[in-house]
Amino acid sequence: MQAIENIQLAEIADTLVSLCTAFIMGSIIGIERQYRQRTAGLRTNVLVCVGAAIFVDMAFRVAGSDGASRVIAYVVSGVGFLGAGVIMREEGSVRGLNTAATLWGSAAIGACAGADLIVEAILATLFVLSANTLLRPMVNYVNRLPLDTEASEITQLIHVIAADEQRQEAMSALQSAVEQGNYPLAEIEVSPFGPDEVQIEATLMATAVNSKEMDKLVQRLSKNAAIRHVYWQATTAE
Repeated sequence: MQAIENIQLAEIADTLVSLCTAFIMGSIIGIERQYRQRTAGLRTNVLVCVGAAIFVDMAFRVAGSDGASRVIAYVVSGVGFLGAGVIMREEGSVRGLNTAATLWGSAAIGACAGADLIVEAILATLFVLSANTLLRPMVNYVNRLPLDTEASEITQLIHVIAADEQRQEAMSALQSAVEQGNYPLAEIEVSPFGPDEVQIEATLMATAVNSKEMDKLVQRLSKNAAIRHVYWQATTAE
C-alpha cells in the first residue's frame, strides 16, 4: 500500500520536470562531445546527468534537504570514479582529462535539476558547453606557441645510448652529471637499444629549467668515452 500512497501527482510532475531538464541539458553537452568523437559521448553524458538527477530528487522526497545534501556528496565522489575510467595514459601523456571533467559537470547539472534548481542547471550547461567550445580556439593558439623551457614547469628527459658492456660506466657518468648540476632526479630506466646497446633514460623532477644549462650538461656527457650518443628533451607530461 505504501507504493500507492507514494503516488502523488504533484510530486511526480516535479520529478518529471527535473528529469526532462537533466535529459535535455545532458543531451546538449553530449552532442558536442559526440561530435568531437570523445570517449564519453551523447549517451554517457545523458545517463550521468539523469542519474544524478534521479538520486537527488529521490533523496529530497525520502529524507528532505539534509538527505539530498548527503546524496549530492556521494554523487560527486561516485562520478570521480567514473571519470577515472575515461582517463588513459599513453606514451608518457595523459588523455581524457577534459572528458572526465565534462562528466563531472554533467553530474553537477543533473544534481541541480534533481534539486529543482532549473535555472541553475541551464546556466551550468551554458558554462560547460562554452568551456568545451568557445575556449577551444584559445587552447589551440597557446598549444601552437613555442615551448618556453625557462618559464614553463616541465619535465626533462635525458637519453643516453651506450654499449651494453659499458652500461654501468655510462649510468654512473649520467648520475654524476645530474648531481653536479643540482638537478633533482626522479627515476632512471634502462632498456635495450639495438642488438648490443642500451638506452638509459633519466627523468628529472618537473621544474623550470634553463635550456642552456641542459645543453652544457649534454655536451659534458658526450665527451665520455662510454657514451655513444646523448640528448635531452622537454615534455609537459607529468
